[in-house]
Parts: sequence; C-alpha cells; structure tokens
Amino acid sequence: MFSKIAIVLSALALVVSAQTSQCNTGPVQCCNSVKSSDDKSIAGVLAAVGAVVQGVVVQVGLDCSPISVIGAGGDSCTAQPVCCTNNNFNGVVALGCTPININA
Repeated sequence: MFSKIAIVLSALALVVSAQTSQCNTGPVQCCNSVKSSDDKSIAGVLAAVGAVVQGVVVQVGLDCSPISVIGAGGDSCTAQPVCCTNNNFNGVVALGCTPININA
C-alpha cells in the first residue's frame, strides 16, 4: 500500500516540476536583465542579433539561459526568471518576456 502511494506521489511531483519549469512558449528563462524594447540602451544589441521590434513595445530579456527544472540543484536563477515568446537569439536576447515567480 505504501509503495503505491510513494509511486503516485513521485509521479505527481514529476508532473508538477515539469509544469513549473515550462512556459506555454518554451522553457523558463533566467535573464540577467529585462528591459522594454523601446529602451534606447538596448537598440544596438537588438540590431546586432537582427531582432526587429519596430512599432511594437515588448519586454526583452538580455543574456538569458534556460532553467530546466526549478528546484533542482544547480538550476537556480539569481536574476529575473521569465517566459518569453521568442528565444531564437542564442541567449543574447529573448523577446516578448513576462516575469514569473519561481518561488511560489
């Protein structure tokens, strides 16, 4: 009986971990900073990676890396955890970011 409960609880923990570490748009990202796309201080970075955000104001994550499983050793975020809609710039920038709370 106890082994069945342990198996169910383990499976439930894995599902919760998987849901927590994923956004609807991909993995949770840990970005060193998040700025608005209309912030002139990041215009050069956006141009350098070919990110076109003209006419749209979105949150931009800078120097980002994915967080695989929240709470697992070594995968912590001491900066800003975010979900982003466009992570196709090799971690230099991520577009359409929304800050999230991974400590909940």
